[in-house]
Amino acid sequence: MGFLWSLIIGGILGWIGSLIAGKDIPGGIIGNIIAGFIGAWIGSSLLGNWGPEIGGFYIIPALIGAIVLIFVVSLIMRAMRKN
Repeated sequence: MGFLWSLIIGGILGWIGSLIAGKDIPGGIIGNIIAGFIGAWIGSSLLGNWGPEIGGFYIIPALIGAIVLIFVVSLIMRAMRKN
């Protein structure tokens, strides 16, 4: 049950991050889950573990990390389309 809860929270974090960034992550719901997990790792690495924790994710650093990740992925995807 813990793994399923982590997938749900990761997907929600990725989805909220894409809404705030104003960009879509490729891959739909799977992309949102991946962005949530990687964003949580980036956020906790850069900002530490603080704020409310749900499903093993510290929400504020994970959300900031997801926004940064989505922004970087969108820049890379745009650069690849131009070539």
